[in-house]
Amino acid sequence: MNAFIGEKLSIITNKAQTTRHRILGILNGDHFQMVLSDTPGIIKPAYTLQESMMNFVKSAFQDADVLVYLVEAGEKALKDEDFFKKLEHADIPILLLLNKIDLKNQEFVNEQIEYWQEELPNAEIYAISALNNFGVESVLNRLIELLPESPAFYPKDQMTDKPERFFVNEKIREKILIHYKKEIPYSVEVETEEFIEDDNIIRIRSLIMVERESQKGIIIGHQGKGIKRVGSEARRDLEKFFDKKIHIELYVKVNKNWRNDAQQLKRFGYDN
Repeated sequence: MNAFIGEKLSIITNKAQTTRHRILGILNGDHFQMVLSDTPGIIKPAYTLQESMMNFVKSAFQDADVLVYLVEAGEKALKDEDFFKKLEHADIPILLLLNKIDLKNQEFVNEQIEYWQEELPNAEIYAISALNNFGVESVLNRLIELLPESPAFYPKDQMTDKPERFFVNEKIREKILIHYKKEIPYSVEVETEEFIEDDNIIRIRSLIMVERESQKGIIIGHQGKGIKRVGSEARRDLEKFFDKKIHIELYVKVNKNWRNDAQQLKRFGYDN
């Protein structure tokens, strides 16, 4: 979606479960409006948060006019057999994108294409490199061809359905995913309590929530160096995103068992 829109709406890391929400990206052309829906990856839920994440996937599948499924070159299975069966019997067009082909040789890519053609004969297979923008235009053109005729759902100048605070939360969480290991990134939720925009600066105060006291210490780091690095890197990215100077304050709070608390999850936007 980021490659289509030309803006980094969805955070990207090499860790699983980076995307937690369903994020809309709105692409407007002279004669079309395409509403792209980026969802969490397919997993078998282990706790309530992950169940909510999979509900986003189900709702997107029900709403879609075209389904785009992204797999990495070398990946040879879907993690949810029931969802795979839905793909096999889908009555809407399916585009399967074989990503990161720049890391593989042509023989391997050809083998992967053959494999997925056998697994999902009802899908159109496209070999791409989203990072290098290879093959992306061909996919975009095909999607435009498949769009049904309909009035535009959103104003022509709108790029997404998410508010500013959502992108602040996600950018902070992205830095935590990048710099912390094991269970720490998956135990974290970010909530922006203050977002004050003036002519030349945006002042932000955000709360990083963890599940245990020991995790709080790890996030803060020795002499506060960990949280300072997260704040500095998030600030630089947010200044590019909002095209304004950013002042950001980060705090860490223990919020026990928030991942299994339905009321808390609803508050954080996992109410699908």
